Amino acid sequence: MKTNKFSLFVTGLAFVAALASCSKKESTQNITPVIPPSHPIAAGNISGFVKGTLLTGSTYTVTADLTVKKGDTLQAQPGAIVVVKNDAQININGYLMVLGTQQNPVSFNSDKKTPGSWGGLACDSAQSVTIKWAHIDNAGGPDPTGSPRKTISVGVPITVDIEDSWITNGQDDEIGIKGDAKITILRNTIISSGSTDGEAINIKLGVTGDVAYNVVFSQAGTGVKLETDDVVPFPQTVVNVYNNTFVSNGWRRGAAEPGRGVSIGVNAVGHVYNNIMVNNYQGFELFTDGDTKNTTYGNNLFFDTAPTFVDKTITPNVTVNLAANFYPSDGVGVAQSTDLVNVDPKFMTFDGAFALPNGAATSNDFHLQAGSPAVGKGNATYNADIGAYTSDGKGNKH
Repeated sequence: MKTNKFSLFVTGLAFVAALASCSKKESTQNITPVIPPSHPIAAGNISGFVKGTLLTGSTYTVTADLTVKKGDTLQAQPGAIVVVKNDAQININGYLMVLGTQQNPVSFNSDKKTPGSWGGLACDSAQSVTIKWAHIDNAGGPDPTGSPRKTISVGVPITVDIEDSWITNGQDDEIGIKGDAKITILRNTIISSGSTDGEAINIKLGVTGDVAYNVVFSQAGTGVKLETDDVVPFPQTVVNVYNNTFVSNGWRRGAAEPGRGVSIGVNAVGHVYNNIMVNNYQGFELFTDGDTKNTTYGNNLFFDTAPTFVDKTITPNVTVNLAANFYPSDGVGVAQSTDLVNVDPKFMTFDGAFALPNGAATSNDFHLQAGSPAVGKGNATYNADIGAYTSDGKGNKH
């Protein structure tokens, strides 16, 4: 029988359209597919050059530095476990795709399980970075000079997508990104990191994108820091920083260089809305060298569980007036009429911690109680609520 090509073509289009209509709803749910094994990597010891897929249920022991060559891909299926020995580092020059699930996250940790005991994910020359639903713990081990390394570092103009992950007990910046990268950093939880320095999310040199729904607790330095470059001011760093929760940050550096909830300087632009900042050394700092004309902010909540705190990092000790540091006097940021200042957000549980050591455990729960004053007080362009845990289900999933 002779086939009617036009009829086949129309039938094919109808089939494609049917598929599209069936999958439209799913596409809005941000479903992460399970990666099929491509070049499956056998469980056991690994080192040197590597590419392929780390498999579900398999444990990999990194005995020396790993390197993914340009053009190659390192993937991780849900539930893959990576244990790093000997302060080794994972160097990504190609593509990194870590796709865990909420029920079965990927794990990166050292064999010692102590702060700063492996080198982290060095993606400074990567071609793309995707990390979803992963535990990345105890990185930041010393480089050959003895300086701590970042947990995740990127230094090139690529797409960076880091979502729904836990990053704990690092020694320097937990996420350090520069070089015109396009970023999506959503719904992560960063806890007890930075030794005596280091920001949770440090963004520089023309990076653009969104940092939202993250929880940062007990970081040595600042929760989110935005800068461009003091020599090459363009392209600018331009980032939306919204619906994050920053608690007890900035204390380990002390008065010499206090950490903040959010800071903007060196010709960077930030749009900073709907963030909760509690018990930080300083709250929101807009430095005079930031792009003060184009930076916008408001609907942020500030609170401290005590009016003062004694900073013992310097001699003689200094008593810090916490309310005065919501908008520090050495910056040009000022309270907005939409802010909630000195208003308790009503966390589910919070022990009122201020200065904690690197690696300290916490059982705090920064979800909001029913009737929290943060609910319904956000800038609706971003979310109706303030903080990382929102009533519409779009916020942090941890």
